[in-house]
Amino acid sequence: MKKQVRSRVLLICLSFLFASSLCAEAQTCRPSGKIRGRKAPKGQCNEENDSLCCIKGRLYTTYKCSPPATNHTKATLTLNSFEKGGDGGAPSECDNQYHSDDTPVVALSTGWFNHKSRCLNYINIYGNGRSVKAMVVDECDSTMGCDADHDYQPPCPNNIVDASKAVWTALEVPLNQWGEMEIHWSDA
Repeated sequence: MKKQVRSRVLLICLSFLFASSLCAEAQTCRPSGKIRGRKAPKGQCNEENDSLCCIKGRLYTTYKCSPPATNHTKATLTLNSFEKGGDGGAPSECDNQYHSDDTPVVALSTGWFNHKSRCLNYINIYGNGRSVKAMVVDECDSTMGCDADHDYQPPCPNNIVDASKAVWTALEVPLNQWGEMEIHWSDA
């Protein structure tokens, strides 16, 4: 009798572990495809803030998802200009407006942007021992790139919080370290 109970308990435990691994697997974000880079026409790729231009023929990974958003989501903070003529390109997706780089605003990778569900809402960004509240105004497109609409820049990775200079300033990151930094964020 004890042997049957142990066998059942073991079977239940193994079933639970298997189901847990399937759930964890379902929450991972895998690449959705690749696009081939095209060379930008002369003067069409703005390299402000160390932005990269697509390389002709190079394959770039695309994503339709981002890692799950939690109350402490790990991400990479990057620097972007949301002003007209800046490296952000077109007006912001949420309100079709440009935004001052002196205002704490961000663009989120496609999965986190979630079909505009975070538009004009605030997120908290934690980095460099500080925090700042910033408004989501745009998408950092993880599904497309290397075209005029995306300033001939590659698709964003799936874990990007692309932030204005005001965010970097509020986090008190030394100017010579601006560009890319590991952070955590949450919905405000």
